[in-house]
Amino acid sequence: MEVGVRVPLGPLPLLRYSTPELLSLWSESNKFRTWAKVEWAVAKAQEELGIIPKIGLSERLEKLINDEEFWEDIPRQVEEIEKRYDHDVLAFLAVIERDIGDIGRFLHFGLTSSDVVDTANSLLLKRALEYILEELKLLSDALFEKAKDYKYDPVMGRTHGVFAQPTTFGLKFLSFYSEALRNLKRLKDAIEEVSYGKISGAVGNYLTNPPYVEELALSYLGLKVEPLSTQIIPRDRYAFALNVLSLIGSFLERLALEIRLSSRTETGEIFEPFGKDQRGSSAMPHKRNPIKSERLTGIARLLRGWALAENESVALWQERDISHSSVERFVLPDATTTLHYALRLARNLVKNLVIDRERAKENIEKFGDFYLSSVLLMVLTEKGASRDESYAWVKEVSQNSFEKGTSILEEALKHEKIRQFVGEDELRRRLRLDPKIFVDKIFDRFSAIE
Repeated sequence: MEVGVRVPLGPLPLLRYSTPELLSLWSESNKFRTWAKVEWAVAKAQEELGIIPKIGLSERLEKLINDEEFWEDIPRQVEEIEKRYDHDVLAFLAVIERDIGDIGRFLHFGLTSSDVVDTANSLLLKRALEYILEELKLLSDALFEKAKDYKYDPVMGRTHGVFAQPTTFGLKFLSFYSEALRNLKRLKDAIEEVSYGKISGAVGNYLTNPPYVEELALSYLGLKVEPLSTQIIPRDRYAFALNVLSLIGSFLERLALEIRLSSRTETGEIFEPFGKDQRGSSAMPHKRNPIKSERLTGIARLLRGWALAENESVALWQERDISHSSVERFVLPDATTTLHYALRLARNLVKNLVIDRERAKENIEKFGDFYLSSVLLMVLTEKGASRDESYAWVKEVSQNSFEKGTSILEEALKHEKIRQFVGEDELRRRLRLDPKIFVDKIFDRFSAIE
């Protein structure tokens, strides 16, 4: 293969982390077919408005668009001509005009390349985001189901990787569900943000096609009119969408990190599904590695990089340059295709997670109950001890509890200054935490959304 040649997206085994739907959407043949849809919409509008004669151009284009076989060989034909023209839109137009004959002289009438490419990109990106929205909804549902299934099951909550206070698996999964809902809202906003087209000409001043051509043509395509375009649709729209995809990637990474940390040998509370014939290491047959979660983590890094590349494409020279073009040939298909795959992977992962309730209970009890320190601190404060002194006393007894493997109650009962403020009976009654006490209340906040 020639160095520097970009392999077109298509149903190729080359792309490991992809889905058939998005590969098909971003294939070269579908790209050119979408360009033809834009040309059709403009031709139809121009015919209706009397700008070009009614000689059958829009009807011929419509037939081509609906001819599945026609588009299979179009990428090869365009590539051949592009070798001479060094301009893919002109090469595309030459192929179409060659097929439709004399009426093709009114093809691309008054248009500039970006009228076609940008409007087609909006159609493709909008559809790609709709696919992602559908997949994110399914993942959200899977997270909520998992949250309900493990609603009351206790697990130690950790901050900085260190025991903090008990919580429940249900609340852990509900946290991810809540984040998924926020991302669904952002994604809907992103779909709206990219649902704009432009048929405004070389610098956006409509000198070769009046605004009413744009309005009518875009209505056929289901897109809104960009209020003020230059030669291009403003790239902050695409950047907004890529940043939303990056945030969804960060959400998946947070989920993956929870699984990875919880599956460590010394923790052993959550595990990825592991097939009967699956193997974890080429050298160590005992390994059960969280490879799917690690894959999601890597994909999140890519998504942040793709978002950065599109952010860099917002500021172009004056009415436009073409530095964004090479970026978007990669980032629009690659980011959407990879995220669609990642969401599907995450959904299957969540649905088949192995949760070890007994191990979680053992871990809570394993090192004693020193995590009740916050309760003891509150009791002492209520009884009149200064917070600063109380903190020092509680720190002392909780660390003794951890180091000796004793209970915090036992250590508190031996501490003279603590005993001056609170008696044994009250200590025994107060030193406890129920992580389930407000679980129903928290879940009720989401019940109406289900």
